[in-house]
Amino acid sequence: MAILSIQSHVVYGHAGNSAAVFPLQRLGNDVWAINTVEFSNHTGYGSWRGKVLGAELISELVTGLEERGVLDRCEAVLSGYLGDASIGKAVLEAVKKVKDKNPAALYCCDPVMGDTGRGFYVKPDIPAIFKNELISHADIVCPNQFELEALTGTQVTNIDTALKAIGSLHDMGPSIVLVTSFREKEGEIGMIASNKSNSENQIYKITTPIIPIGDNVAGTGDLTASVFLSRYLETKNLEKTLNLCASGVYGILEKSFKLCYNKTMSTPVELKIIDSQQELCSPSTTFKAVKIRV
Repeated sequence: MAILSIQSHVVYGHAGNSAAVFPLQRLGNDVWAINTVEFSNHTGYGSWRGKVLGAELISELVTGLEERGVLDRCEAVLSGYLGDASIGKAVLEAVKKVKDKNPAALYCCDPVMGDTGRGFYVKPDIPAIFKNELISHADIVCPNQFELEALTGTQVTNIDTALKAIGSLHDMGPSIVLVTSFREKEGEIGMIASNKSNSENQIYKITTPIIPIGDNVAGTGDLTASVFLSRYLETKNLEKTLNLCASGVYGILEKSFKLCYNKTMSTPVELKIIDSQQELCSPSTTFKAVKIRV
């Protein structure tokens, strides 16, 4: 199936489309990648070269796809790092064009804005474009815990406050919410997935050990969103999707850590997605989601 992926791109390392395209392809998808920015490396290094590509180019490329008559083949749109708020308008335009041609297509929005410890790392007007426009048009939204708090105004300290924030996010439009990097217990990290698209509200939580790979590793959220979307398109089952996503991402993080273990880690560790690609298809360690009763 075809997926239109609109997000950042780095020449070196893995972030944005550089972290999402290959996993999507490895899982059997035809990926149409449009880059919102073109940087030499991710911004965690402290310096980089390149530029934001701009909304006009993105709209022009989507128009080109429309002229080829292929948008009806697109099963999903995935968006991530915008670079500029005007790009959000171009993403929304792309989503509308795809859904006009294929009403069954899904829009998965990864609201890349910041993270715990780093705070916001995007331009000041970008959170508003997510909160006021993109989220309401999304079928799936994939915030980390920091972004969940920023979007809903709810401080998340435990599972109860997380569920309250997830409910608020559902009220904004998305039927499926995936919260990544949820921290409740020392030494563990989790994800919470909630689906309100059917009569029975389904909520699952899954936890894995924390891999001490370092705080400046980039691309984990981009990787997670891409794997979750692909697995959901494949299974249409929230529990199976969460199991496969968490297990595959954990396998990549674990191998990335092992391959970098002997380094000083004075510079950010890059994900070893190519080296650990088999983890995407057949995770060596499997984790099981637990249904949350609400």
